[in-house]
Amino acid sequence: MKRKAFYISDRTGITVEALAKSLLTQFEGVTFDRQIIPYVDTVEKVRQVVERINAAADADGVPPLIFSSMVDVRCRNVLEASKGVVMDFFGAFIAPLEKTLGVESSYNIGRVHTIGSGEGYDRWIDAVNFALSHDDGQRLKKLDTADLILVGVSRSGKTPTSLYLAMQFGIRAANYPITDDDFDCEGLPEVLKSHKKILFGLTISPQRLSNIRQERKPDSHYASLAQCRKEVQIVERMFKREKVPFLNTTAKSIEELASGILVQTGLKRRAAVTR
Repeated sequence: MKRKAFYISDRTGITVEALAKSLLTQFEGVTFDRQIIPYVDTVEKVRQVVERINAAADADGVPPLIFSSMVDVRCRNVLEASKGVVMDFFGAFIAPLEKTLGVESSYNIGRVHTIGSGEGYDRWIDAVNFALSHDDGQRLKKLDTADLILVGVSRSGKTPTSLYLAMQFGIRAANYPITDDDFDCEGLPEVLKSHKKILFGLTISPQRLSNIRQERKPDSHYASLAQCRKEVQIVERMFKREKVPFLNTTAKSIEELASGILVQTGLKRRAAVTR
């Protein structure tokens, strides 16, 4: 079964996409043709989107699924008149919140997407800069100020996870790749020994690692399944021997990895980032 799904937002679409994906992943056996339409912030733009929705409904013979995070009531009303099945995230939650809080919503477009200002914003910028400048084992002599150091073989997901932790939670996350030079060590690489308390490991299935590396260096020793299997085995043994907590990235999203890391390490949000 295949269905069209429209993600419609008056801003970037990040929020509505995340919420919609969380819902749609619960339905196995259904393939969704997703279309993200951001910055739909006027009635005229909504009408244009409705034309696309209605055309899709007529062509497919079934109503498309519409996920919306638009704030403006007029825009939401126009969308409701489409031939799609509308899931209105703001409409679903604003009214009960107004009733419970006894306060009317400001209905300001984009308010939930602001980053903030002042000290919280400075900490957020600092965390992002830190992750970028301490990526892939760079600036090893300045790890004392890290909140976390991700460790794993090359292409195991360290860089995107570090950046996500920085951007979403304001965490100063560095990452260090375990390479051939480190495989002969009996324990942790020398540069990491004094930072053991903030180490967190990432591992991955050898087959998945080989597939990823083949895209970067096709048919190389680096990308061979045998080499990937060897590296993963060595690194996992090291994690267990040194009691470094770790997660397997093979079937996890960046969001799941980040949440798992926060739970296992007890790290808290370092910056007041609201997006």
